[in-house]
Amino acid sequence: MFLPVGRACDNRSMLLVVARGLLAHTFPILIAQLASVGMMVIDTAVLGHVSPLDLAAVAIGSGIHVSVVFALVGILQAVAPVVAHLHGAKRDGEVAGILQQGFWLALLLSVPGVLLLTHPDAVLGMADMDAAVAAKVRQYLAWLAWGLPAALCYRTFYAFCNALGKPRVLMGIGIFALGLHALLAWGLALQGWFGEPLGVVGCALSNILIGWLACLSGAAYLAWGPLGRRYRPFANWQWVRWTVWRELLRLGLPMGLSNLVEITSFTLISLFVASLGATVVAGHRIIANLSALTYMLPLSLAIATMAAVGQAVGGRDWRRAHATIKAGLLLAAGLSTLAGLGLWLTAGPLIAAYTDDPAVRAVALSLIAYVAIYQFFDALQTVAGHVLRAYRVTFLPMLVQTFCFWGVGLLGGAWLCYRWQPPFGVAGFWLAAVIGLMFAAALLLPLLYKAVRAIESSP
Repeated sequence: MFLPVGRACDNRSMLLVVARGLLAHTFPILIAQLASVGMMVIDTAVLGHVSPLDLAAVAIGSGIHVSVVFALVGILQAVAPVVAHLHGAKRDGEVAGILQQGFWLALLLSVPGVLLLTHPDAVLGMADMDAAVAAKVRQYLAWLAWGLPAALCYRTFYAFCNALGKPRVLMGIGIFALGLHALLAWGLALQGWFGEPLGVVGCALSNILIGWLACLSGAAYLAWGPLGRRYRPFANWQWVRWTVWRELLRLGLPMGLSNLVEITSFTLISLFVASLGATVVAGHRIIANLSALTYMLPLSLAIATMAAVGQAVGGRDWRRAHATIKAGLLLAAGLSTLAGLGLWLTAGPLIAAYTDDPAVRAVALSLIAYVAIYQFFDALQTVAGHVLRAYRVTFLPMLVQTFCFWGVGLLGGAWLCYRWQPPFGVAGFWLAAVIGLMFAAALLLPLLYKAVRAIESSP
């Protein structure tokens, strides 16, 4: 997937070659990521036509679910830089063992994840919400817990494929899963295939089935596909190797916390504004969906950049690593600007597709400008953070993101929402998010420059 770069190429030629390679890798990742987020979009769109109560429940419940999943997935993403380094260093014989250890770790992490989803009272207690909404949230999360082991194992497979520059299978699985989920969610939640519409439970049942099908599809590809034939990941199966786990956890725990911090800086808004009513929560949910969709572009580019840089670092090809970093940042800046502009220009019809409720539409329209504005800064900080992971620097970025997303974003947003006079309401959280992302980009980019110089100058 990554194009070879000759030493004879000048800097501009190298940059163009690397940029083409990144775009070729980014596109299938983007489709796979959009398909994943598209499942949440389908839940929102379907339940928006069931009732504001169901829509508010999925807004809060999916926020909690996504936070748990992405925190645990962040730990498992440590598989990607380790595999990329080994592949770049021509040590492919060790790659299958890393994947196997990742699967063991995924199964272990499923235990606390399931407990959190089936016992969400501590999280729900943070918000003052309607009892009927809270009951639906608990029901939704309890069902989704059944799909968590499959989701974590699939995401380990996902990291492995991306690290090797082979994301097309992920795109295929994602498209199939999205189409099937659209049919099942519509039939179970809205049409009542089993007697009456199941609402949030119907969406949860569809998510469980899709999750296990995706996991089994990934396993089949590893067993009989091209990567399976080359790396034989199910042959010579290894028991838990603590030395590998220490390395994965050293990298992965800060990555998991970074994921948790970043995702909860948006998903917890639904909890914090629950007291403002179901209409506000529903309007915020729509904008959160659109935000998640647009974020998939810089995230996909960041994943591709991390894999390419990781391979270059593994092979100690510093020139190629520098060109890849520059290309990733330039592409992030340009594409995110276009995405923000497109979101702003198409806001009306996009929001209308989510809900028939004029009050919910009004809330969503009042928030769209914030998402359009912060795209540029979000893209830069996302790519910078992932490149630092390729250099195996994860702890300091975690501290930066904790300060920016929780300190500036959530705490600042709560202050603007409730204490500023006159109160901003839910818009206060989105304004604080813009400021937090600006800080994150301003801090992570210099950190990236210093980390690269320090690591590459060491023996």
